[in-house]
Amino acid sequence: MPVRHEPWTAARMVERVGRRVVGAIEEIGHCGVLLGESVFWLVAGRRLRQPVRLAATFTQMMEIGVQALPIVAMMAATIGVMLAIQGIHTLKIFGAESQVVIGISLSVTREFAPLITGILVAGRSGSALAARLGTMQINQEVDALKVMGINPVRFLVVPALVAMVIMLPCLTIFADLIGLLAAGFYVRFDLGISMAAYVDQTIDFLSVDDVMHGLSKSAIFSILIAVIGVVNGVGVQGGAEGVGRVTTRAVVLSISAIVITDMLFAFVVTRA
Repeated sequence: MPVRHEPWTAARMVERVGRRVVGAIEEIGHCGVLLGESVFWLVAGRRLRQPVRLAATFTQMMEIGVQALPIVAMMAATIGVMLAIQGIHTLKIFGAESQVVIGISLSVTREFAPLITGILVAGRSGSALAARLGTMQINQEVDALKVMGINPVRFLVVPALVAMVIMLPCLTIFADLIGLLAAGFYVRFDLGISMAAYVDQTIDFLSVDDVMHGLSKSAIFSILIAVIGVVNGVGVQGGAEGVGRVTTRAVVLSISAIVITDMLFAFVVTRA
């Protein structure tokens, strides 16, 4: 009579799922510890005579923010025009296409500008951060910093985290302006509304809370991108192939975390 292996297969499957769950919890805990240590060095570093490197922070700000302006502008303009096209097409059913400005203003500032900017920065800067730290880990440069008495978190992580927190909201504001401007040009072309009237309606409909809603989300996204990139980079294994794997994993996890956080943030804020 043949032996049935189903219980053993189910047991191995449960064990595999359990290991993955435990690993995910450990990784989340690592992210929390890393964030706490970064805040510690940012606050107490100067008192301990180990301040955060300003030169490295400004270099990271240039790479994360200034060099990303062209791609952010292109994507924001595309999103703005797309919202205008879809909004006008939908509202024509009700004969209310002149009210498209409301939908464009709220959609760009509250949702699309922070979301698209966060995804772009995750794919561009988050992957670069993971790849750089992964390469340093493989070449034992991180261990060399520890031997020299230099804390790797203060030296490598904090400048990238500070630059990300500063520049991502700035890029979001830039995306807001470009997206609204591009949508205004299309509205003027399609509906004949002057730019002055479009700007006046946008200012009337938008409030400070709407803009701060998007900026708050972008600040959270920046922390997620930096921490996930660092954790994946320092956890690299397997040489050059490992660097490629952790880079891809950092991008996937960052984008997933951004989308999930955006959903939860919108749900909590709209219920408040």
